[in-house]
Formats: sequence, C-alpha cells, structure tokens
Amino acid sequence: MSEIGCELVLVVSTELFHRLGHFQGFTSEVDRYISALLDPAHTSYRPRSEVENDPSCKQLIPYVLFCHDDGAGRETIFQYTRGMKQDESRLRGRRSVGIGGHIAIRDCPANGMGIAYSEGMARELAEEVAIETPYREQCVGLINDDETAVGRVHLGIVHIVDVQRPAVVAKEGEIVDGCFRPVHELLLHLDDFEAWSQICLRALFGDATGRLAVRRGMPWLPSPLPWPTGLRTVGRTALLA
Repeated sequence: MSEIGCELVLVVSTELFHRLGHFQGFTSEVDRYISALLDPAHTSYRPRSEVENDPSCKQLIPYVLFCHDDGAGRETIFQYTRGMKQDESRLRGRRSVGIGGHIAIRDCPANGMGIAYSEGMARELAEEVAIETPYREQCVGLINDDETAVGRVHLGIVHIVDVQRPAVVAKEGEIVDGCFRPVHELLLHLDDFEAWSQICLRALFGDATGRLAVRRGMPWLPSPLPWPTGLRTVGRTALLA
C-alpha cells in the first residue's frame, strides 16, 4: 500500500454532520458547525485508504481561495489545473480555485498547544504555494457535495485569503498553470472546474454584493502565514487547544 494510503487523516462521522444540520452545496453558517466538527471528542484519525470510499465518515479539508481586488473593481482569483499525478485521482485534470488538503495525524502539535486543523492547513499552504504579499484570512463557509463520489466522503471548510498583490506562486508540480484570473471569466467556464470550485464560485461570487460583507474590516497580516501555535481563530469562533 502507498504511503498516502497508509496516512492517518482527520475525520468526523457523517452522523455528526447530519445531526448538526445536513446541507447540499455551500453554507455560510460557520459558527453552527465549526466548533463541533473540530472538537477532539468528535474527531478521529483513520487510514486514508479506508475512508476514501466510506460514506459513514467525512474527511475535513481546508479549501483556501486566494483573491485580489485591483482597486478598480476587478476581482481576480488564483486558479490552476490539477496535474495528472494529483493524489486524488478523481480530480486529475480539473481546474480548481481551492488550495488545501487532508489534515494528518502528524499535524497534531507535539507540545499539546494549538489544534491539528490549523497546523495542517498552514502546512498544506506552505507546501503548495509561496505567498509573497501581505494577506488577510477568514473562514467563510463550508462545502458538502453528496452528488459526487469524492464529495460524499469529504467536507470542505472554505477560507478566503485576500492578498494585497497577486503574488501567489505554485510550489508543487501538480499545480499547473497557476495564475490569477478575473472572476467573471471563471464564471463563464464553470464546467471546466471541479465540483467544489463550482460551488464556491457560484456561492461567493455569483452575487458580487453578497460576498463583500464577510471580508470588510479585517487587518492585513505579513507574509508568510504567521499562524502561531495556541489560540486559533476560525471564522468568528476562537479555538483553544
């Protein structure tokens, strides 16, 4: 079995998700879900090879969108094509606007501070892209897609990272043709994108006035991502290990 197949990844029970409130597509109700989903009493680590086809579990995946506003009202998003050696074979060759991946048991802080989700999200971003500009980050929603085989076993936690300059560079070979493109252009070619990206683009950018409300008044932070261990903020919910 491959190293990836043996990897222990963070999961919650699908039953817990249904108890909190099942939805199809996108929800902005971060506070309704996030504390319970990341509560260690509700999470476990299981071999990825076992849970990739087990709909009784949901693998929690940070899904990070990098956005830039050029000041003239033109919104752009970092987008790319998934390479043919992408770990998740069912997504190979599809366009995407999301950066992120599985949270693994290796992301549990050895000193007991922090939470694995935040550590894993920071690790995934550091592995996949170089962020060469100040940014501001906020958790804006969740994705569930029970209409696809991939979606039935994953639950996405959506983060927007606004960048001062469009200076995000791919570090992995499986992120192909990565660049910032205008939102209106991406909306014209939704069928080229993986399901989660389609859901995010429709929900967050289909109505240009609605998406602005969740992103006003946030401070700019320096690059690279300086997420310290200990107190974490996901959306409006403070999480302390």
